[in-house]
Order: sequence, then structure tokens, then C-alpha cells
Amino acid sequence: MKKILVLNGPNLNLLGTREPAQYGSTTLADVEAMCRAAGERLGFEVECFQSNWEGALIDRIQEYGRLCKEGKALGCVFNPGAYTHTSVALHDAIKGVDLPVIECHISNVHAREAFRHHSYISPAAAGIVVGFGVAGYVVALEGLVRRHDPDNASLR
Repeated sequence: MKKILVLNGPNLNLLGTREPAQYGSTTLADVEAMCRAAGERLGFEVECFQSNWEGALIDRIQEYGRLCKEGKALGCVFNPGAYTHTSVALHDAIKGVDLPVIECHISNVHAREAFRHHSYISPAAAGIVVGFGVAGYVVALEGLVRRHDPDNASLR
């Protein structure tokens, strides 16, 4: 069974307790369970990984780039958190391994502070999902699958 990586950046381990008015009360464990269930429905194994360290995120991106080239993975749903607005290194990693990435944000970053309006990840991403709360992760997973297999029966 092919894999999909759900990758979460800094501070997303605090979901459920960090700014609940902005991000809700759903925990990262809840999000991961929701993504695994969606992956199963779509016919993919979902691996979840969160790190506050940029290098650890880059290592996973490079690993999944290799797995995609080997036909063992489909791509990645990535919520880079604050690295969205600062990390050329993550952009370069995605481009460097040609990993299909759907960028995902819980809040509508374009309706927030001006510094959140620019993404270094978006130009390297195959698609972007913003502002749908944690349900956006499932939308992003379905979008990644649809991009690869538009006739997937689970998408009907």
C-alpha cells in the first residue's frame, strides 16, 4: 500500500491548547487519527510526523521524495506552521526532491497578520488548503489523491 505523509511543523504539537479561539480544541492526536482514517478510506497508509525542528522536517521531505520516486508513496500534506513564512530551506527541499505537496493551514493565513500573507512553501506546492479548520487536512489528502488518481472511487 502506498504511503502519504502528513507533516506538521512547529507548535502544532500544541493543538487543542494553543490559542483555541484561533485553532480550536482538536488535538494533534485527533488530527492524526482523522488523517489515518481518511487515508484508509482512500486506500493509502498515512504516516504522521510533527517536529519543531526545521532539519527534521527536511529529512522527512527528502525521505518521501525518494519513496515517491520508488513508487512507494504518493506525496505529502504539509502544515509548515510558522516556517511557512520564513523557510527557504523547506521550499528548496520540496523542489529538490520533486515531492508532491499540498500545503495546509488550519486558519485563513491571509485574513491574519500581514507577515502571514507570504508563503515560501506555496510556490513549491501542488496545491494549497487554507481556512477550513482541521477538516482541511482531509480536503488536502483528498486533493492529493485526486491529483494522482482522479477516478479513485473513494472520492465519489
